[in-house]
Amino acid sequence: MALASSVKALCASFSGAASPPPAQEMRITHGIVPQGRFRRRPDQPSLPQTGTDHLPFLREKNGSLSPHKLIAFTGCCLPALYLFGKMLGGELGPEPLKYLTHQTGDWSLRLLFISLCVTPARRLFNAPKWINTRRTFGFGAFLYAMTHAIIYVIDQSFDFTVVAREIAARVYLIIGMFALVGFFFLGITSTDRMIRYMSGPRWNRLHRITYLIAILSVIHFTMQKKLNIYEPTWMAGLLAWLLFYRSMQKRVDNVGVLHLIALAVAATLFTVLVEALWYGTMTGVDWRRVLAANLLFPEHIRPAWVVLFVSLGITAAAAAAQRLWPRERAREKLR
Repeated sequence: MALASSVKALCASFSGAASPPPAQEMRITHGIVPQGRFRRRPDQPSLPQTGTDHLPFLREKNGSLSPHKLIAFTGCCLPALYLFGKMLGGELGPEPLKYLTHQTGDWSLRLLFISLCVTPARRLFNAPKWINTRRTFGFGAFLYAMTHAIIYVIDQSFDFTVVAREIAARVYLIIGMFALVGFFFLGITSTDRMIRYMSGPRWNRLHRITYLIAILSVIHFTMQKKLNIYEPTWMAGLLAWLLFYRSMQKRVDNVGVLHLIALAVAATLFTVLVEALWYGTMTGVDWRRVLAANLLFPEHIRPAWVVLFVSLGITAAAAAAQRLWPRERAREKLR
């Protein structure tokens, strides 16, 4: 009986009548592909067998070194190395702790902005792998924010009573504290283990507060600067561009050049209004004079012009990228 069944199976395999044995399958973006179709190259390193889905540091899912993560990690380290070099050279000024407090806070906000720019950049420039840098930049912003708070406590000689009194007495410190708490929750949930524990949808819902943290950080930065609000103002304008883009991207299937031009104009006008209202409210300067100052280009480049140039530059770069590297359809990628 065993011999007869073996002969029968052999004949069926030559005739093509037998169906292939059930094989394990893995799902990809579009369709089902039998496992084994995509094999690891001999020169490609494999992931360590740790029993979890943990990814090695600065590496991609296949175990190879990620140039995008390496660039992001280097970019996060450069400000710290620069400040450390100035500290060794005694170039921090008469109040080194205050200088370090301000610098670490500024770089925390800048890295947070860069992390928020990753998603629009990968879509506008057809560069999907840049998504690998978002968590690195975000975690770098978290570390700089924590360092910012620690140095502030050191500057107060570890007197937490004085720290609490200062925070309660100043609105911008209260706003900064709320942003810091948000940073803390984002930071501790940025590990692979926490993502698996929380599941993707819950993790994504939590990390949507990144935009709220960015808004609070910009307000904190602006109130701390008081009169010299040049950088906070154009940051507010670029943050408005990011929020406008996020809203438009949800409503429009394909964000084109005309949409981006409209976003540039809207963000520029928003910047003009923010600057005028700030000076009119906080300093008593006639807001019409601030509006008129934006017309003195190119003698005076106001923050609104910075937002306009940057947003139009993004528009031109996106148009060029979509022409040079057109977006492939999913079926073409599979082929």
